[in-house]
Amino acid sequence: MQKQTSFPGQPFASKIADEQRLRPIKIRQHLLSQIGKRLGVTAISFFTSFVYPVGIQDGDADMIEDVLQHTKISNQLCLIINSPGGDALAAERIVHICQTYSKNGFIVIVPRRAKSAATMIALGEH
Repeated sequence: MQKQTSFPGQPFASKIADEQRLRPIKIRQHLLSQIGKRLGVTAISFFTSFVYPVGIQDGDADMIEDVLQHTKISNQLCLIINSPGGDALAAERIVHICQTYSKNGFIVIVPRRAKSAATMIALGEH
């Protein structure tokens, strides 16, 4: 059995690496929280890639539903979306899920682009 060797500062370096990896996540969480407070809504985001061939899929609807099951929606839901589109049936499911979990309606913010199926989601707000 080979003995693992460590070097001085290894736990510290590992901690810094973990903090750097988590920093963008914490920043996004903070920004979503601030948007929600300003608008008086619960904000979640859904972004898909414009670079890689990844569009809105049925599994995305499942993921959004899972997030909403674990989110307390105080007033309204705000979905921030940026996507090149994808499957229309998945978009329809996402709209239905958002309407179901936000009894006071939901709003959509498009910071850049919402094409194809993402446009359908944006138009499904009420």
